[in-house]
Amino acid sequence: MSETSPSEADDAAAIERSRQHPEAFAEVFRRHAPELKRYVTRRLGRDAAEDVVAETFLAAFRQRDRYDLARRNARPWLYGIATNLIGRHVRDEVRHLRAVQRTGADPVTEPFTDRSDERVSAQAHGPRLAGALASLPKGHRDALLLVAWGGLTYPEAAHALNVRVGTVRSRINRARKKLRRELSEINPTMFLKEETVHG
Repeated sequence: MSETSPSEADDAAAIERSRQHPEAFAEVFRRHAPELKRYVTRRLGRDAAEDVVAETFLAAFRQRDRYDLARRNARPWLYGIATNLIGRHVRDEVRHLRAVQRTGADPVTEPFTDRSDERVSAQAHGPRLAGALASLPKGHRDALLLVAWGGLTYPEAAHALNVRVGTVRSRINRARKKLRRELSEINPTMFLKEETVHG
């Protein structure tokens, strides 16, 4: 089980309070919306991301009475809802990844820092990576990107996808093998680290 930050540890308490005082749910939104928006933007582009994030929090708010308060960190739950909503936009996601493949324009970029050499390399190969990601089966892409871009642990990704941890491991392993085959001369894991995609 992963360590939780003090803010994550308060998610269940905020959700519980929101059952009597709905405005308390805003705490969960404030904690997780910016990060979730970056993740969805990477997958669908800016236009669809706004809608998906809004739908995610609306669905979460409506489902808050069923939330398992033993799970203090709501992040996997929220990413699971978002991933289900992204599933309704599979064609948009593939079209978005193909556009990144053609243009090289990534909707979420981080300013240059001390890791600029790695970032320049990632941007140079980004279009090929986007094309390779678009070719993955949806379940494999979901598992890989929840971990790589969403920053979830394997158990958190399993919770988000409502599958076993072994299924997540298997899907990610297969996805990485396929990416290595398609991107043989570059290391795709370099471009899938969460810290290289925040903006």
